[in-house]
Amino acid sequence: MRAANEKEAAGEHILHMEVGQPATRAPQKVLAAAHKALDEDRLGYTDARGLPELRARIADHYKSFYGLEVPASRIIVTTGSSAGFVLAFLALFDKGTKVALPVPGYPCYPHILRALDIEPLLVQTGPQTRWSLDCDHLDGLERQGHKIDGVLVASPANPTGVMMEEPRLSALANWCRHENIPLICDEIYHGLTYEKPAQSALAYSDSAIIINSFSKYFSMTGWRIGWMIVPEFLVRPIERLQQNLFINAPTLSQIAAMQAFECMDELEGYKRAYEQNRNFLLNELPPCGFDNILPADGAFYLYADVSDLTNDSLAFTRKILAETGIALTPGADFDAERGHHFMRFSYARSMQDMTEAVKRLKNWMKQQ
Repeated sequence: MRAANEKEAAGEHILHMEVGQPATRAPQKVLAAAHKALDEDRLGYTDARGLPELRARIADHYKSFYGLEVPASRIIVTTGSSAGFVLAFLALFDKGTKVALPVPGYPCYPHILRALDIEPLLVQTGPQTRWSLDCDHLDGLERQGHKIDGVLVASPANPTGVMMEEPRLSALANWCRHENIPLICDEIYHGLTYEKPAQSALAYSDSAIIINSFSKYFSMTGWRIGWMIVPEFLVRPIERLQQNLFINAPTLSQIAAMQAFECMDELEGYKRAYEQNRNFLLNELPPCGFDNILPADGAFYLYADVSDLTNDSLAFTRKILAETGIALTPGADFDAERGHHFMRFSYARSMQDMTEAVKRLKNWMKQQ
C-alpha cells in the first residue's frame, strides 16, 4: 500500500486492488443525518453500549434479514469491528488461553490475540473442507494435546471470500456448545454474498458472539462504527470494558448509522456493482494466467493460487505494481506458511478499474 501510494503521489495511475474497502461513499441518508447532527446536536457521550435507538434498529435488522429475534439488550455498539474483537477477547479469555482460528485468515485476529497474551491456534484449511474450519480440525487439536478455550471464524472470509456452508457452521456451533467453548463469528461481509444469502451463527447457537460492522456492506469504513451481539452474561462485563477503554463508539457515527438501514436500495446497487466486477474477473483472470481461484461466495475478494507463476507472491506483487501499476495483496499477509503461493484481488472499486486492470495484466503476461 505504501509503495502504491508513493507511486500515485508521483503522478502514476495506480489501480488499487489491494485495499479491502468499498470505493463507494456512505449512503445519502447517512450523510444527511450526519450533516444534520453536526448542525443541531451537541454530540456528547452516549451510553457505553450505544444509543438505544441504534441498538433497537440493529435488532430489527436481525428480524427482517435473518428472521431472528435478538433483544436489543444484547447488542453493544462498537468502534468498528476491531474494537469488538478487543472487547470480546478481553471479556472471554485470560492470559495464556488458546483460541482456534483458520488459516488463511484476516491477519489482525492473531495479532490482537497475541497483543493480549492469548495464543492463537492457527489451523491450516484447504479444499477438503472448502477452506473452512470444522469440527474435525478441532478434534485434531485436542488429540494433539491442545486445550481449546475459544473458536473464531469468519463467513464470508477475508481473504478467500468463502462462505461457510450451513451444515458445517451448524455442526461447529453445536461442537462449541457441547464443549462449553465460546464461538466468535465475524459476519462483517454479510449482505455481500452472490449465490445465496448468509445465515448468522445465531441461528445455530444463541450463545455465539457475533461481530459485525457498518464498514463493508453499508460502505462506512472510515466512520468506525460496528456492533456485537453477546449472551446476556457478557453484557455487563463488556459494558464495563467499553466504558474504560473507549467510553462509547463515535456519537456522530452512531446517529448516522441509524439511517443506514433505510438505504437498502442504494446499498443493493453497490452490491450489484461488486457482483458485476466479480463475474468479470472470474471470466477474465484465467486467460491472464490466474486460473486457480478459490470459491468466490462473498465479500469482494478473489484469492488465487499462483504457485504455477511464482514461489514468492510478495516479490511477484511488487513486480506487478512496478511494471503495471496494479496494486495487489500477497498471500503472506494471510498465511505465513503457504501464502507465498497465493494472491488476493479486491474487486471493490469500479468496473472501469477492473477492465483496465485486466487489460494491463494481459499485456504484461505476454511479455513475461
